[in-house]
Amino acid sequence: MVIPTKPHAALLASPGMGHLIPMIELANRFIIHHDFHVTIFMVSMEPNLDPLHKSNILNQPINTPTLYDLVVLPYVDSSAKIDPSNKILTRLAIMMRGYIPSLRSELRSMEHNPTLLVVDLFGTEFLNLADEFNMVKYVCIPSNAWFLAETIWVPFLDKQIKHVGPLYIPGCKRVEYDDILDPVFDPKNSDYDDYVRIGVEIGKADGVLVNTWEDLEPKTLYSLRNNKELRKMFDKSVYPVGPLVRPVRPECLGGELLEWLNEQPKESVLYVSFGSGGTLSSQQTIELAWGLEMSNQRFIWVLRPPIEHDRAGALFHAMDGQDQIISLYLPHGFLTRTHNLGKVIPMWAPQTEILAHCSIGGFLSHCGWNSTLESLVNGVPIIAWPLYAEQNMNATLMVDEIRVAIRSKELPTKGVVSREEIKSMITKIMVDVGGFEIRSRVKEVQQYAKRALNMEGLTCKAFSQLTKKCEMKLTSQRGTQNSIVNE
Repeated sequence: MVIPTKPHAALLASPGMGHLIPMIELANRFIIHHDFHVTIFMVSMEPNLDPLHKSNILNQPINTPTLYDLVVLPYVDSSAKIDPSNKILTRLAIMMRGYIPSLRSELRSMEHNPTLLVVDLFGTEFLNLADEFNMVKYVCIPSNAWFLAETIWVPFLDKQIKHVGPLYIPGCKRVEYDDILDPVFDPKNSDYDDYVRIGVEIGKADGVLVNTWEDLEPKTLYSLRNNKELRKMFDKSVYPVGPLVRPVRPECLGGELLEWLNEQPKESVLYVSFGSGGTLSSQQTIELAWGLEMSNQRFIWVLRPPIEHDRAGALFHAMDGQDQIISLYLPHGFLTRTHNLGKVIPMWAPQTEILAHCSIGGFLSHCGWNSTLESLVNGVPIIAWPLYAEQNMNATLMVDEIRVAIRSKELPTKGVVSREEIKSMITKIMVDVGGFEIRSRVKEVQQYAKRALNMEGLTCKAFSQLTKKCEMKLTSQRGTQNSIVNE
């Protein structure tokens, strides 16, 4: 195989916007700042990904050129292998496993051998392909360093103890019982073995990229590098390369919504969204509607059809319900009564652009890490409403450590949050004097994020360290090829 003239990074994104967005921004950083050639391999859950759906996923107009190459791996139907009782982690692991032959085939067909393979949390089984094709191999954690610490520590505990209390991670903030990722609760859980496997396989990479930055999680990052107990489990380099967030594209926000936002006072609108996967029950949807109305605050609500007993239902049924009439699952008369107060948008909205608008003053969020970072880089305080995956950890980090969020007394993962409590949280974040400290604090964190991303910031320095390793690998590949030619 021909050796490329510059480093070539192959990035693999698991299904879901939470995994794809960091990979796209990682690709752009490699290309713009370090002159890499980048190919993103995207795993689709749709048998036929039409151009319009693809443009929505990438948040750009059809036929807009990109700096990277995008390859959508041929759809693999894994439904026969997935039990309806399987949780998110197991479902994604089974789905991803089916794409290993496809990625191997794509790599073989390339003219140039990639220098670097980067996979996300659900792609660790693909790391063996890096050895087959003589590539540097990294795992990109699309979440925070605290979650990384939990993931690499859990294999050490593997079935040794029953987790009935907090999870203690050496050198890090302990993880409270209600915040621990579901698989850790019960070794009989079908997700448990896959989570332990992922924790072990991360250690087989040459290093880990984390979507955070030094000022956001200094204690945890220090422990991942220096704590003796953690280093026994995981002795690889950790690179904080965040915040990896999608840039604002003004052309994505227009029409009636932009006109309405422009008419609202500064920081007066609450944005409500549960990401690409989060869903509420019918009862919780009703309570949220009443809470918004009772608060008498301006709002934009991205509303998906309710799904019972599956808080991540939209992740695997992303477009389901898009043709439904939203008034069918809202309180009678809600849309009429709140016509001048807020906007209800079915299914999807340009979140990055909305959060960047000066009229947005709060974000009621599921605390997916992408959404959390988008809130921080735009200086928007959070009402934390975690639903699944590591979102409880993210919420706790934002409330207790970073101090830019509030959360309900009733955990959304445990029960229904009442309309009265919803009203109280909205009022506190948007107008109460008690929320002033939070609103002020998030502006500080916003400046820390900007500092991390400037050309002299620690995030850029971490990228430089990583790219030097890739350049050394490319030099080694050239040397090996020259030796073969001379022989």
